[in-house]
Amino acid sequence: MKKIFACILSISLIGILLLGVNELPKFGSESNPANNEVSKYYIENAVKDTGATNIVTGIILDYRAFDTFVEASVLFIAAVIVIILLKKDKKENQDNSYIE
Repeated sequence: MKKIFACILSISLIGILLLGVNELPKFGSESNPANNEVSKYYIENAVKDTGATNIVTGIILDYRAFDTFVEASVLFIAAVIVIILLKKDKKENQDNSYIE
């Protein structure tokens, strides 16, 4: 039952993600938001707005700080989940000792 639920959930999530990708603008198109005024604004105003001497540092730590924090949180949670999943259960080891 768990495997069927996991498969249905996985297929649903894949479908949702594919629908989202389908709505993205074409790569390299001049009308893409990445090719519009955002990059020009960052280049012209990053030092003045953020006070950072490096444009990249200003963008990452001031304009995109919340996004960077969320990315770091996701990586931390993923690492914790992997550790939990790979941790050996003490009960399993005790039960297996009787079999040998």
